[in-house]
Amino acid sequence: MQFDSDSSIPDAAIVRAIQLRGEINRANRLYYVENAPEFGDAEWDARMQELLALEQAHPELKTPDSPTQRVGAPPAAGFNEVVHPVPMLSLGNVFDEDGVRAWYKRALDFLELESAPMVCELKIDGLALAITYRNGVMERAATRGDGERGEDVTANVRTIRSVPLKLDGQADDIPPVIELRGEVFLPNSRFATLNAEREKTGLPAYVNPRNSASGSLRQLDSTETAKRPLDMFFYALGYIEGTDVPSSHWDTLQVINKWGGRTNDWTRKANSVEEVMAAIANAGEVRESLDYGIDGVVIKIDSLSLQSRLGFVGRDPRWAIAYKFPAEQAETTLKAIHVNVGRTGALTPWAELEPVMVGGVTIGRATLHNKDEIARKDFREGDRVIIQRAGDVIPQVVEVTSKNIRPADSQPYQFPDACPSCGAPTVHSEDEAVTRCVNTACPAQFERLLEHFASRGAMDIEGLGERVSQVLPRLGFVSNIADIYRLHDRREDLLELDKMGETRVDNLLNAIEASRTQPLSKLLFALGISSIGSESAEWLSHRFHSLTGLKEATEEELRAIDGIGPVVASTLVDYFTVEQNHQLIDDLIELGVNPIDDTPEPSADHPANGMTFVVTGRLEAMSRSEAQNRIKALGGKATGSVTKKTNFLVAGAEAGSKLDKAQRLDVHVINESEFIKFMDDGITPTRPESDV
Repeated sequence: MQFDSDSSIPDAAIVRAIQLRGEINRANRLYYVENAPEFGDAEWDARMQELLALEQAHPELKTPDSPTQRVGAPPAAGFNEVVHPVPMLSLGNVFDEDGVRAWYKRALDFLELESAPMVCELKIDGLALAITYRNGVMERAATRGDGERGEDVTANVRTIRSVPLKLDGQADDIPPVIELRGEVFLPNSRFATLNAEREKTGLPAYVNPRNSASGSLRQLDSTETAKRPLDMFFYALGYIEGTDVPSSHWDTLQVINKWGGRTNDWTRKANSVEEVMAAIANAGEVRESLDYGIDGVVIKIDSLSLQSRLGFVGRDPRWAIAYKFPAEQAETTLKAIHVNVGRTGALTPWAELEPVMVGGVTIGRATLHNKDEIARKDFREGDRVIIQRAGDVIPQVVEVTSKNIRPADSQPYQFPDACPSCGAPTVHSEDEAVTRCVNTACPAQFERLLEHFASRGAMDIEGLGERVSQVLPRLGFVSNIADIYRLHDRREDLLELDKMGETRVDNLLNAIEASRTQPLSKLLFALGISSIGSESAEWLSHRFHSLTGLKEATEEELRAIDGIGPVVASTLVDYFTVEQNHQLIDDLIELGVNPIDDTPEPSADHPANGMTFVVTGRLEAMSRSEAQNRIKALGGKATGSVTKKTNFLVAGAEAGSKLDKAQRLDVHVINESEFIKFMDDGITPTRPESDV
């Protein structure tokens, strides 16, 4: 901290404050991160009190990295939204050795390698955070949120003593801006104490440590968070600028630890699936002895360059997978069977249960999957049943414990033939094992569609959640999606609604107006068309560029898109043949909700456009998949078999039978360097004169 010559703070106070900050921050790291305390509680308290007194006498001495900032700040009005510069994506799950082997094989096949070192980490049952440091000092902490956007919880994270307020290292050792990612948790040993304190004050008890960690971190009053014994493990770098990253994930963890971030000591390397499974077995053995919850082991490819090459599938990285421990089970009574109607008309049964604790969570309801599952397992109201949390998340009913203890009047459950919401007849699809209400005017479907349309992953209309999505249709404010964009004409009517008020109504209308700028892919996903997820919505957006273009697309044009199969193509065509859907699109366009995707088409000028390639053998600079992606990006077609229509065979080492066939059919064969020059410079390879 710099002070000018006119500063009224005595030099001795400045020097002493710097000294105290350094001593206390060092003591915090030794105690909370390295478990090697340097001095006792009395000495620590004395230094903290002295620093507090100095900062009270001279407020200019306060700095963002001062340990006094851990006591918390006054209550905040709410949490600001944070856009993650690098998305915090989810992990795919596997549940057995076969799943691990399949994931590893897919990664190696993509990379065209025989092996790749891995790192195994405990999967902490907590809350993911991203903490940004600027010039080594904590600037911002944000929750994961939906992966793209989270909430700013900086004031609360400052209170966690194992989180460094200032990174430990030389000025040229720490990047100008660096984001550290990790998991916040509440130690099991402190969970019971926290709940006892809540119950004394009349507050409801938390159901498990993870729930309490989340609740503690989202306190608007950070002085309350400071009272909670939260802890944190760091496991990755996120956004970084101004320096090179380590070459491996293992080295990254060592660097984070060197900077003062607490990493998990259990973490270990693995060079084979056998070593991974041995690590998983060990994690299962030590699970009960840990002072924090874990629900599995995360396995990552160690090399960061290989991680970059592997990339992502949808929202899941190809280079990492989560092995989830077997679900915990419990026995309880199935009190009643209910049926929900989803936004696509699917009737989904669920069980109302006698509440029971499963894996630290109280479960009172669970899925019954579908009509066929109820009949196959003969679930009945009043049965004693086994329930479990699938993947430690979704509660489900597994089986009836003993059918011979049922009362004499027990009857098989009769799945409804009519929609519980609108009374229309239902249709059962054997192929999908789904029972649907096909009434497009069904109120329950529309309410859930409205909620989906406004969700964060879709049009992101804050304030249009579950309750408002039910109220607006039931009171006649909206009868289709387009009516959302007419609500600004009914502001006075909205003000009369229960629990709305002027601020909420204006915030809702502003959010609706802002949603007009969402990209086309978000709008396509928001429409809730069956089988259209966020990824396929992006493919359609890039291909057709507008609602009008997609509305007029033929099934053949749709099927020509990589990733769009016959089922999705047929579903889309069917959707736009329904008059109400056709009218909805026209209404949205008329209301100005008509985003245009200006993603450029592959350059028609590149000679690869329209050509057919086959890539075979082992390439040096890239994998076959990467080569095929380059071809497609330039408008070419990458196929798996050689025919007379193949323009080029790209032959790497050990090309094999495809090279033989290409030579027999007189297909132009090029090597990797010729292929790269073709892709980069647009110079079409010419055949040697001897081949002409």
